[in-house]
Amino acid sequence: MKRRTVLAGLGSIAAAGVARPASAATVVGVTATEIKIGHTIPYSGNASSYSVGGKSHTAFFKRVNDMGGVGGRKINFISLDDAYNPAKTVEQIRRLVEQDQVALVFNPLGTPTNSAIHKYINQKKVPHLFVATSADKWGDYKNFPWTIGYAPSYRTEAQIYGKYIKAQRPNAKATLIYQNDDFGKDYLHGLQDVYGKDFDKVFVKVVTYESSDATVDSQVVSMKDSGADVMVTACIPKFTAQIIRKSFDIGWKPLHVMSNVSSSIASTITPAGPEKAEGIVTSNFLKDATDPEWKTAPDMIEWRAFMAKYIPDGDTTDGNYVYAYGVASLMLQVLKQCGTDFSRENIMKQASNIKPVSLPLLLPGMQAATTPTDFRPLKQLQLQRWKTNTWERFGAIIGA
Repeated sequence: MKRRTVLAGLGSIAAAGVARPASAATVVGVTATEIKIGHTIPYSGNASSYSVGGKSHTAFFKRVNDMGGVGGRKINFISLDDAYNPAKTVEQIRRLVEQDQVALVFNPLGTPTNSAIHKYINQKKVPHLFVATSADKWGDYKNFPWTIGYAPSYRTEAQIYGKYIKAQRPNAKATLIYQNDDFGKDYLHGLQDVYGKDFDKVFVKVVTYESSDATVDSQVVSMKDSGADVMVTACIPKFTAQIIRKSFDIGWKPLHVMSNVSSSIASTITPAGPEKAEGIVTSNFLKDATDPEWKTAPDMIEWRAFMAKYIPDGDTTDGNYVYAYGVASLMLQVLKQCGTDFSRENIMKQASNIKPVSLPLLLPGMQAATTPTDFRPLKQLQLQRWKTNTWERFGAIIGA
C-alpha cells in the first residue's frame, strides 16, 4: 500500500489556507473564517490525569491556526470539563451541539461518558470522531454511523494478554480487577474469549470498582488472599497506581498485566513509585518519549519542538501528550481531505475513507486507515515491560 505521512503534510497547511472557501451559509459549525470543533475531557475528578489531552489538543490547533488554518479557515476548538461524569458529559455535549453548534465532536474521553452521548450524537448526525476510548462498540458502523473509534479495541487487547498469560503461566491461578462499565467489561470478555469454559477455573477471583470510588485497596487485599500468581488490571491511572503501590506494600508479587490506558509514566508509574512497578506488562502502539531508541526519530524531534514552543510546562514523560498529538494529527488529515467542504456529511465521508497513513509517533510499521465498513483506524499493538525507569518493548507487533 502507498504510505503517506501526516508529519510531512504539516508544512503545507499554510498553502492550503489560501484556497477559496466554499459558501458556509448553511453549514453547521462553519463560517467563512472558522470551523468549530467540540471536545470533552475530565479537567477535574478521578480521571483528571487525562486532562493533558485537552491541553495538547488546544495547543495543536493553535499551531494549525498559526500556520494558516485549514481550507481557508481557522479552527475554533472548544474543550469542556465533564469530570468523567456521564451526566455532565451529556450536559456539555448538548451545549456544544445545540448552543455552540460545532461542526463535529473530536476525541471526547471515556467509555462511560461516550456511552452516555452515543445515541444522542448519532441521532443529531454530528461526526463523533476518534473517541478517546477503545471499547469494542466504537466500531459499530451499521448502528452508529456517526461514531468512529481510534485505538485498538480493549477486547482485542485483552485477548492478546490472555494468550501471553497462557504462554507464560500455563497453570496460572489468576485474578482480575476491572472498572464496572463497558471499558472494564471488554477486558473480561476478551479474557473469556481466550479461556472459554476454563475461565472460572483459571480466574479464581474477579472484582470490580466504580470510577467514583476513592480507593481499591480492599480489592487488592482480597485478590492477594485468593492465592493468585497472576493479576490483570483494567483500570484508569489513579486506581492502577493504587494497585501497584498496595500490592508492593503488602508483599504481593504476581505477574501483573495491565490495561494500556494506564501506561503513562507521569500519570501511573511515577505516582505509584517506579521501583514498585518493576516487571509489569502492558502494550502500546505509540513511541515512548523516555525510550532512547527514538531520540533522533524525526517525528519525536518535531513533537519535542512542539511541546517546547506550545506547552513548555508539559511533562514529556506523560504518554497522554504523545497520544494526543497522534490523534490530533489524524483529525488534521481528515480536515485536509475535506478541501473546503466542511459539511458534517463530508467530514464523516472523509473520516471513513482514510487511506493508510503513517501518523507521527506510531510505532514503526503501524498505520491508520478506515473504510465505510471499518471504523477502527488502528488495529495493532506491541507488548512492553516496565524495567527500572522505562518501558521495554518485546515480541512482534500483533494485529487484531
